[in-house]
Amino acid sequence: MNETIQKPQEKLSLFHLTWPIFLEVFLFMLMGLADTFMLSAVSDDAVSGVGTANQYIHIAILILEVVGNGAAIVVSQYLGSRRFFEAARISALAVTLNLCVGLIMSAVFILSANQLMVMMNLQGPVLEHAQHYLIIVGGGLFLQAIINSLAAIIRVHGWTKQTMYVSLGMNVIHVVGNYILIFGSFGAPELGVQGAAISSVASRLIAVFIFFWLLYQVLEIKIKFEYYFTFSKEYVRKILSIGLPSAFEQILYQLCQIIFLYYVTYLGAEALAARQYANNISMFTYLFAIAIGMGTSIIVGRLVGSGEKDLAYKQLWFSVRIAIVITIAMASLVTIFREQLIGLFTTNPEVIKFGVSVLVLSLLLETGRTINITIINTLRATGDARFPVKIGFLSMVCMSVPLGYLLVFVLDMGLVGVWLAIAADEWTRAIIVLFRWRSRKWERFALVSPKNDNEAVQA
Repeated sequence: MNETIQKPQEKLSLFHLTWPIFLEVFLFMLMGLADTFMLSAVSDDAVSGVGTANQYIHIAILILEVVGNGAAIVVSQYLGSRRFFEAARISALAVTLNLCVGLIMSAVFILSANQLMVMMNLQGPVLEHAQHYLIIVGGGLFLQAIINSLAAIIRVHGWTKQTMYVSLGMNVIHVVGNYILIFGSFGAPELGVQGAAISSVASRLIAVFIFFWLLYQVLEIKIKFEYYFTFSKEYVRKILSIGLPSAFEQILYQLCQIIFLYYVTYLGAEALAARQYANNISMFTYLFAIAIGMGTSIIVGRLVGSGEKDLAYKQLWFSVRIAIVITIAMASLVTIFREQLIGLFTTNPEVIKFGVSVLVLSLLLETGRTINITIINTLRATGDARFPVKIGFLSMVCMSVPLGYLLVFVLDMGLVGVWLAIAADEWTRAIIVLFRWRSRKWERFALVSPKNDNEAVQA
């Protein structure tokens, strides 16, 4: 049993956890671009309809992450405390909870697809494409609910490479399925948007079976069938205590981005296009921070669970330094080659001018964002999930949104004003969470207490 206990701990180095997470997110983004490109061959209406329907899908996935992210952190701390039986029961409960939420969402999308799309003011062919896509993909959303829970739990066991392979395979199957079903290749029917939707659901169904197989390979204590139907108020409370604040913070962030997008619509079509292109480029800059933040949260969750809080404290500072160095390098490249990068997307001189004007701020914005991503992910892993929501509300909603209005419309700074308002928010939160980590107040939010070796063996 001692070997079983120590084996997972040996795998938890930041590099070995982080690079598969980075590749998984990076490849997922590329697959999304390929999806849009293939649908653009059908029609612009198809792309517009699917893009609008995906707004609902993305919000639904954010809600599904409440249980997935919460369970991952709780399981991580239980693994650190060597409470493997409890970790198995929480894992099973998380799958069941998310499946129930997913089934409800699937039913809503199937029954209300037309009304939801009409609410977005869609008409004609765009409405038809969106409705068909939402019924199929939204109807199969319960599969994504299972995937969210399983993938998060498998990652916290240190198996980030395996989840990367499954996610990569799922996206490759989706793209191949798109090619066959959208265009009617190899004798298949030409289904257009419906083909893309069917391909998406089919790839998720295959991934569910593989993720379940991986779950039973990685767990120290195997899940019994009855665990999936064993309800525990304590476990649900712990999962939601992390998951709800995490999701709420993300929703706040997305709402603020929508408001900023609304500001930009007043600046003209060129500014709107430049914002989209600049955001696409920026995503590749902070991908490293996302991966390092997720990897660090896995390590710190284990350390907090095992009572090694000094090591957890030092690990975060090491991760922040690594993330900052990488981000500075990436942001510097973006700044130097900003004209060429925007030029990859457009030849419109006005769009290029707008895009270049905001990408020059990459170093300012992305360093603050990197600190936030890394530390906030880690704070959640310690159990201190509510603090980021509180400062997020004050910084994003109460400070950044009004500041953006002032800079854009009163001081007439245009798209640059939006970028400066976002940077002000990122750095405000970055400074606050730096002091929060240094204060070590997060130590009192641990969800479990360490268990000694004799107790772990008996369990």
